[in-house]
Amino acid sequence: MPEGHVIHRLAADIETAFTDGAVEVSSPQGRFSDAAAKLTGHRIPSAEAWGKHLFVSFDAPQPEHIVHIHLGLIGTFRLAPLAPPTGQVRLRIANAKTAADLRGPQWCRLLTPAEMDAAIAKLGADPLRDDADPAATWHKVQRSTRSIASLLMDQKLFAGVGNIYRAETLFRLGINPFAPGRTLTEAEFNAIWDDLVQLMADGVTAGRIDTVRPEHSPERMGRPPRKDDHGGEVYVYRRAAQPCWCCGAEIAHAMLEGRNLFWCPNCQRATD
Repeated sequence: MPEGHVIHRLAADIETAFTDGAVEVSSPQGRFSDAAAKLTGHRIPSAEAWGKHLFVSFDAPQPEHIVHIHLGLIGTFRLAPLAPPTGQVRLRIANAKTAADLRGPQWCRLLTPAEMDAAIAKLGADPLRDDADPAATWHKVQRSTRSIASLLMDQKLFAGVGNIYRAETLFRLGINPFAPGRTLTEAEFNAIWDDLVQLMADGVTAGRIDTVRPEHSPERMGRPPRKDDHGGEVYVYRRAAQPCWCCGAEIAHAMLEGRNLFWCPNCQRATD
């Protein structure tokens, strides 16, 4: 599932490509045809991301004029030079130069502004938004018996944070992933938040997730670049049984609430 930086980058790309004039909206697959017919021929004033949710607003006159998209596990939404659609395209937004094709989303639906507000109200603080309120998240974390690794994946607390950022920021800060939220100090929570803000903003800019510090880069360590679907340099994510870049210990792996968790047992030791 794409993490929050992908959705924020996508929102920016949509605004860049489509806010200058009216767009053609269609549903080649047919499952969004009625909604698309209400939107085609109108402008897109804005597109914005909240966590892993994308909201594309149109200036259409009906109350429901916001397309709410959640890509889920298999969805894609890609912009490319205009060409005939291929495959099962649920939604296409196009102008004379560019087409954005949505395939396989978990959600693609029309909302009113009030319904958008209600959807956003269910989400936690998004490290990529200037209006995020990490204090509200801290108050919930400090009362929780759940592990910090579990809490970081809770979209009602940390909107947009996924498995990679969860594993990597905990490693970078030397925090044991199984530590209950209520055992964290406020300083540790603030360090987690600040690290997420930095890493995720870098992800928006680069279009990939890189979490290793300069001294642990392939060039400085004399090692080959990492090859992985997400394309970035990481410390522990998907590196089970490989040596830690910092201490040489074997990276550990476990399943936590149905998701893969990676950590270094030496660098992230539990504290008494």
